[in-house]
Amino acid sequence: MTGPIAIWLELFELKEDAQDGGYKVSDLIDRRYQPRFKLEVEITIHSKSCGTVKGRTVDISESGISAIVALELPVSEMVELDFTLPFGHVAMYAVTRQRNAFRYGFQFAESNFTDEIIRPTCRVLAMQQYVSGGI
Repeated sequence: MTGPIAIWLELFELKEDAQDGGYKVSDLIDRRYQPRFKLEVEITIHSKSCGTVKGRTVDISESGISAIVALELPVSEMVELDFTLPFGHVAMYAVTRQRNAFRYGFQFAESNFTDEIIRPTCRVLAMQQYVSGGI
């Protein structure tokens, strides 16, 4: 089996193995479907439960972004993200998927900005990081 379903099943199996002590959390993180690229820009998160929260991004992929945030956000909450990339300003909805201390992972919930801004930015970051030896 190939494609997104196979990847999801593999992650699910790894999660079960991790509960038995077979894998570390870092093993799960590194098996994501989309490659991540280092990106450090300011981000504003608009949360229904926490209001407006400022943070700083860590990395980005075509499917999501991670950020360091000083306040606690509920996991699984739909939030609106505002940040600026080289190809333009992004204001889009995302779901808070994970939390590790002050680092949060957000999965993009809409694709309007993905095709126009996020995908081209990831391509440029991939080239830059490849040239600089970061990949």
